[in-house]
Amino acid sequence: MYLVTFTGNLLIILAIIMDSHLHTPMYFFLSNLSFADICFTSSTIPKMLLNFQMQKKVITYQGCITQVHFFILFAALDNFLLTVMAYDRFVAICHPLHYTVIMNPKFCGLLLFGSWFLSLLDSLLNGLMILRLSFCTELRIPHFFCELTQVVQLACSDTFLNDLVMYVATGLLGVGPLTGILFSYTKIVSSIVRISSAGGKYKAFSTCGSHLSVVSLFYGTSIGVYLSSAASQNSKANAIASVMFSVVTPMLNPFIYSLRNKDMKQALRKHIN
Repeated sequence: MYLVTFTGNLLIILAIIMDSHLHTPMYFFLSNLSFADICFTSSTIPKMLLNFQMQKKVITYQGCITQVHFFILFAALDNFLLTVMAYDRFVAICHPLHYTVIMNPKFCGLLLFGSWFLSLLDSLLNGLMILRLSFCTELRIPHFFCELTQVVQLACSDTFLNDLVMYVATGLLGVGPLTGILFSYTKIVSSIVRISSAGGKYKAFSTCGSHLSVVSLFYGTSIGVYLSSAASQNSKANAIASVMFSVVTPMLNPFIYSLRNKDMKQALRKHIN
């Protein structure tokens, strides 16, 4: 699954770089999303595969903190990039005559920088909050990687401040972008409904169908992870939900964009052949 995820997202990136027809804001953000997905899965899966191979499920304290940092960084980056891509589709469908003016290279660069900056801020904040906690000498994490909430729960010191920061960050960085995506698609749907021809409606919706599928998959699995960890103490159920979020979702993204997007399908077919 890891090799499929890595290869699929790498092919998306190479196709966008090599095909001049795909040098547009939408595919610029898609290539960055594919890069984030590769890094997201690489933050946990290689270590898990190494543990299975060596039959030794051990990670150092420093390695655990590093894993938490990069997992949060690229999960948050996925979140922000999906929000930016929703805004891109909103401008393309609701303001098509002003699209090239609004989504100019400088503005696209600022949106990407803002996504990286907020993601890095979130991961550094949570990482620093873990460093203030004290732990016993040996701990057993009931998970296949160092997941933030699992690590905090194993601390010997008071975790009230950590819990507060986690809930506030989840609220701001989870609900905020999701609200932006829902607002964008509300405007998109209202614009599509006003199109008179059936062909025009299909063409407008087809430009955002792939993104909507990826958004549904990302938020569906992330909400599943949150609900499973909040409602159940079953470590196996939590691990399964986390696998769906951290492995299956990034693996399916290239298939969704290559199968549902005509331009991407043509570019991939041309370069593979």
